[in-house]
Amino acid sequence: MEQRNIGTFYGVGVGPGDPELLTVKAIRTLEGCPVLAAPQTASGEMTALNIAKQAANLEGKTLLPLHFTMSRDKAKQHQAHVEAAQAVRTYLEQGQDVAMAVLGDVSVYSTYCYLMDLLKDEFPCVMVPGVPAFCAVAARLGRSLTTMNSPLHILPGGGEGPGETLDLPGAKVLMKSGRNFPQVLDELEARGLLEQAAMVENCGLPGERVYPSLEEKPQSSGYFTTIIIP
Repeated sequence: MEQRNIGTFYGVGVGPGDPELLTVKAIRTLEGCPVLAAPQTASGEMTALNIAKQAANLEGKTLLPLHFTMSRDKAKQHQAHVEAAQAVRTYLEQGQDVAMAVLGDVSVYSTYCYLMDLLKDEFPCVMVPGVPAFCAVAARLGRSLTTMNSPLHILPGGGEGPGETLDLPGAKVLMKSGRNFPQVLDELEARGLLEQAAMVENCGLPGERVYPSLEEKPQSSGYFTTIIIP
C-alpha cells in the first residue's frame, strides 16, 4: 500500500508581544513551514503573526487566517474550532506542514489545542513552547511568582470571575481579565487584595500599561489583561 504523504501541524508559541522573546525553535519552525496559520480578529488583525514577522523571515509563506468566536456559547465555540480545523486539514492533506502561531505559550489557554484535539488522530501534531504571558508580566513588574514550596495558581479572569479561587494559598495569576475587570476589582477589594495585586495590560504590545498596584482601581477593557496577586 502506498504511504500517504501528509503534513505536520505545529503549534508555535510566540510569546506575549515582545518579538525578542521568540525562541530559536519557534523561529526555525515558522521559517520552515510553507503555511502559516493564526487567529484573525474581526478587524483583520493577526497579532501573533505580526509579532513573529519582527523576528522571523516569513516572506513567501501561504497565510491562513483562522476565525474564532468571542461568544461564550459552547456550540458556537465548537463550530468555530471545527471550521478552523477543516481549513488547516486542507493543507495537511496536501502534504504541507502548517505552523499555527499563538500568543504566549501553546499549552496555556491556546486555541491551537482545540484544533490539535480535532486533528491529532489523522495528522502528526507538534507543540513548540513559548514564553507564557504571566511570566513576561511578572518580569515586567519585577516580581517573583513563587518561593520555596509555595503554589502558583493560573486562573481565568473571565467567565464567572475568580470567586473563591482567590482564597487559595500561594500566588494567583488571573489571565484575560479585560471584560470582567470591574467584577474582578470588586472581588479583590472585598478580600483586601487591591494594594498587593498588580497588573499589566497588553504586555509587550503597543499600548502596554503597567500597574504595580490596583489600589487606585484603574480602568481596563483590554482582552490581554493579566493580574498577579502574590
